[in-house]
Amino acid sequence: MTKAVKNRILYQLNFLKSIGFEYHCNVDFGNNELSNSTLPNNLDELENIVKNCYLCDLCKSRKNILFSKGSKNAQIMFILDEPTASEDETGEFYIGKSGEILVKMIQNVLELEVNDIYITNIVKCKSSEGFYPTHANSCNAYLSKQIEILNPMLIVTFGEKAYKYLVNDNSSFEQVRGNILPFKYYNLLPTFSPSILLRNPSLKKDAYYDMLKIKSILEIT
Repeated sequence: MTKAVKNRILYQLNFLKSIGFEYHCNVDFGNNELSNSTLPNNLDELENIVKNCYLCDLCKSRKNILFSKGSKNAQIMFILDEPTASEDETGEFYIGKSGEILVKMIQNVLELEVNDIYITNIVKCKSSEGFYPTHANSCNAYLSKQIEILNPMLIVTFGEKAYKYLVNDNSSFEQVRGNILPFKYYNLLPTFSPSILLRNPSLKKDAYYDMLKIKSILEIT
C-alpha cells in the first residue's frame, strides 16, 4: 500500500470519527463529496465537523479553517471564494485590506455591524495555488448545508469565481453583476470581490450601488 493511499484512508477515518462513526466497512476513493442529508442541521455541530475535515489536500497546508462569522439569524449571507492569506494566518474574517473594504461596505452603506451579516467562503481553507474547483467540490456539501440552515433572505456572492461556482452559470459576470437573481429557493446578488476593488478602485462606485440595492431590500422587509 502506497503512502498516498494510506493518507487518504487516514483522512476518511478521521472524518468519519469526527461525525460519530466508530468504524466503517468500505472507503470509496472515487468520490470525496459528502451527502447534504448526512450533515447535522445545526451550525455549531457543522462547524465542528468542518474543523476536523480531511477531505482534500488543503488539510496539510492550512493554518486555520474559516467556517463563518456573524449572526445565525442573519437575513443576508455573504459568500466569498476562499480565505485570504491574512485570514488563514489569524483564523478571523475581515482581516487585511480586502477585509477592511467589506467592513466599510457593511457599516457605511448597509448601516449594519459585521455580526449582523453571516459570512462564509466556498472553500474553507486557504490554498497557496488559488481557487480550484476540486477543493470547492470537497466543501460543497458544507456550504449547501450552511445555506439550508441559515435560510437567508438574500445571498451576496463576491467575485466571479464565487458566483460561477455556486450557481454553475457561465454567463458574463458583467451582465449578471448587481442584479437580483433566483437561486434555488433564494434571491442572489453577485457583486465584485474586495480584491478586485483593491486593484480597480474605479469599480467601487458600482459596488456602492450594489450595496444600496441590498439596503433597499432590507428596508422593505
